Amino acid sequence: MGSTYVWGTLRGTTGVSERVRFHVDSGATYSLVPRDVWKRLGLQPLRRVGFVLADGTEMERDVGECWMELEPEGQGTSPMILGEPGDSALLGVVTLEVMGLVLNPFKRSLHPMRMLA
Repeated sequence: MGSTYVWGTLRGTTGVSERVRFHVDSGATYSLVPRDVWKRLGLQPLRRVGFVLADGTEMERDVGECWMELEPEGQGTSPMILGEPGDSALLGVVTLEVMGLVLNPFKRSLHPMRMLA
């Protein structure tokens, strides 16, 4: 399977916004914002969470909240891992679900999900 990338616009509490290219990872729980981006947006850590990478490596990162708009559709507030130096932008399933989107891995694109009440 190939990689899927999408553009999203993030906005922090100060009203500053920034367009970011995200790698879509349907195996990742939370999305990750690179350090330089979340600092410019003024995002703040709300808690520290432990994560396990695909290779089994364990790490801890701060998590905050951020408003995000994905192109071409989808917007909302989602928990975001506040990246540290060397971390890349990543779009996880919690953010996709908040926005009512699902990844089609064959077409490498996002589509509206069937919503259940």
